[in-house]
Amino acid sequence: MAKFNFIDLGLKDYKECWDFQEELLAKVVEKKCLERKPVSKNYFLLVEHPHVYTLGKSGDEKNLLANADFLRKIEASYYKINRGGDITYHGPGQIVGYPVIDLEFYKIGVRKHIENIEDAIIAAITEYGLKGGRKKGAAGVWLDADNKVHARKICSIGVRVSRCVTMHGFALNVNTDMRYFNYINPCGFAEYKITSIQQELGREVSTSEVKNLLMANFNQIY
Repeated sequence: MAKFNFIDLGLKDYKECWDFQEELLAKVVEKKCLERKPVSKNYFLLVEHPHVYTLGKSGDEKNLLANADFLRKIEASYYKINRGGDITYHGPGQIVGYPVIDLEFYKIGVRKHIENIEDAIIAAITEYGLKGGRKKGAAGVWLDADNKVHARKICSIGVRVSRCVTMHGFALNVNTDMRYFNYINPCGFAEYKITSIQQELGREVSTSEVKNLLMANFNQIY
């Protein structure tokens, strides 16, 4: 069973965390090149961010529905970044996970890595009586995924891979302020709703408890 090197960063600025991921990825890639073999040492950052919107490299900036003045008013920042996917929101009460791992060590590809993330999230929210699933053509974890009217997304996923080493990852809405999703077309979908564990249960839940569930699930899956 894998043992991830989990690092809980608490509440941390998005750009600082992005830079840290890049440093870790470069460290793993350098080790891989020097030793000419897959790297077993990995990192898994867990963090919450101040209000921020991020747009993936294949995203459409039109899916950000607010201008710069309004972003300042709601104390939110905005970054165009190097992961896949479209636009999403990060903020307090949302658990963001960034695995920096060598997929060659686990002998899996990018698609399987994303499926592993989805499986870990699905297992975690099951502990709260929530049945997560996948939606065709839309990475992430959904509730009532096959229902055209009631489908809602609880976790978004977007990754970057360099020399088979990953960065970026997932954002699971736990006690998230859902109003911030009103200012984007989340992941490029204007027609679907976004939800959180708190919204589904009608009560706040412990982020520490959710983090522990996520760590246990990732260790088991890998």
